[in-house]
Amino acid sequence: MSCTQLSTSVACWYGHGGRKKPAFCRVRAVASQAVEKEGEEEKINLGASDLKVTRLGIGAWSWGDTTFWNDFQWDDRKLKAAKSAFNASVDRGITFFDTAEVYGSRLAFGAIPSETLLGRFIKERKEKDPQVDVAVATKFAALPWRLGRQSVVAALKDSLSRLGLSSVELYQLHWPGVWGNEGYIDGLGDAVEQGLVNAVGVSNYGEKRLREAYEKLKKRGIPLASNQVNYSLIYRKPEENGVKATCDELGITLIAYCPIAQGALTGKYTPQNPPTGPRGRIYTPEVLTELQPLLTRIKEIGDKYCKTNTQVALNWLICQENVTPIPGAKTAEQADEFAGALGWRLAGEEVDELRSLALKIKPVIGFPVERL
Repeated sequence: MSCTQLSTSVACWYGHGGRKKPAFCRVRAVASQAVEKEGEEEKINLGASDLKVTRLGIGAWSWGDTTFWNDFQWDDRKLKAAKSAFNASVDRGITFFDTAEVYGSRLAFGAIPSETLLGRFIKERKEKDPQVDVAVATKFAALPWRLGRQSVVAALKDSLSRLGLSSVELYQLHWPGVWGNEGYIDGLGDAVEQGLVNAVGVSNYGEKRLREAYEKLKKRGIPLASNQVNYSLIYRKPEENGVKATCDELGITLIAYCPIAQGALTGKYTPQNPPTGPRGRIYTPEVLTELQPLLTRIKEIGDKYCKTNTQVALNWLICQENVTPIPGAKTAEQADEFAGALGWRLAGEEVDELRSLALKIKPVIGFPVERL
């Protein structure tokens, strides 16, 4: 009996409420475009660069943060959970990690820089497994007082110090600056030529700025590898503003942050049980009520493949091609669940059906600098 048949009478759970997926759910559905071994896929080139990364990465925004995540406090229990999330990701073959100099900023009370934590986790893992190969991406904060190309290289060197590394695989401009953007792009090129980074990218860039950055780097023979933007089933602005099409045209990988809409697509939250903290002001009971028909259909499709809502939502993005989602993992269980989004594919009609349902939902507000 296939998993498709079993799911008509038995629910397939994984990582929900501590319930593990039954053994029969490891059987692969022979439906649609399911491929290869579950949780495994070959690495892909990031854009036209020679950097190869896993098709799905892990976002480290929440590690050490006390401003948006972690109920405004960081403690040893959360530290151990984050370390477990890192190790579980590596164990499942996910070795691409994204952080930034502003994540876990020391300006926030009780916070620890995410870069510092990631660097510590890598060092401790390599002490046990020297052959482990981790790709690190971090970002430059385009703060108004940072001027010129030298500010990019200086910030990168500070990031490398926190990470405890001599170079990183990907360095990105976190958002367009109010001014100094040409100098920032020059700084990315300088970082490549100085051997401080393998590949470079941008984040939260609209179509116009994306093309300008691409052309400026191209003159130096350096590919623009990526553009990291907010992209999920219920936030499809990159499809609407030309960013996704431009990335596809120019051979720039779209790195999707908030790919499960900060948890809203997991099915964990309901109108009666909204998220706490800042997310509760975004995903209100009214928004969650509007989401229910989509979440119900995601679950029905997930049951067919013995996959969770989270895995279906991530796979939907992977099916868009040229997209690398980076969900944030705060625990080993979450990291393990994310790995289950790999090694299979939704059918084309399912991808279209979910987009059609999502079109009926009013989009949440995105990062305003997308329009700069």
